[in-house]
Amino acid sequence: MKPGIDIPGVGSGLVIERDGKVLLYKRVKPPEAGHWSIVGGKVDHMETAAAAAKREAEEETGLIIGDVRFLCLSEQIIPADGQHWLSLIYVANDIKGEPSLTEPDKLSDMGWFDVEAPPHPLSLFAQDAFRHLRQHRS
Repeated sequence: MKPGIDIPGVGSGLVIERDGKVLLYKRVKPPEAGHWSIVGGKVDHMETAAAAAKREAEEETGLIIGDVRFLCLSEQIIPADGQHWLSLIYVANDIKGEPSLTEPDKLSDMGWFDVEAPPHPLSLFAQDAFRHLRQHRS
C-alpha cells in the first residue's frame, strides 16, 4: 500500500526562513506538480516528524538545518492527484550554507519569497504554513 494514495500518508514539511524570506521550491511530481512549496516529504517508520523535516530539507536543499520548531498541522485531500496527506510543518531559522537544486527530478526551481507576496501557484501545504506564520507574527 502506498502512503498518500492507498491510505492517508504522514508527511513533514519545513519552512526555512532567512532575512525575513521563506525558501520555496517548485514541485515536479504530484501532489501539486508545478506548484511552489516548502520542502518536505514522507515520514519514515520509526522516524519522528521533526527528524523527517530536517532530513528531507537537507536532502532537497543541501543546507545544514539546526533546530526546528513546530508550526502547524496541514491535512490535504487533493482529488486531482488522488492523494491524502497529513503533514506536520516545522520552521527553521538555524541554517548553514546556500540552497541549491540537489534533486532536479523532484524540484525544478527555487527562490526566497516574502510571506506576504508568495509566488503562484502556491501549494496547499505552503498556504497553510504561510497562514500560520502570519498569525504568529501579528
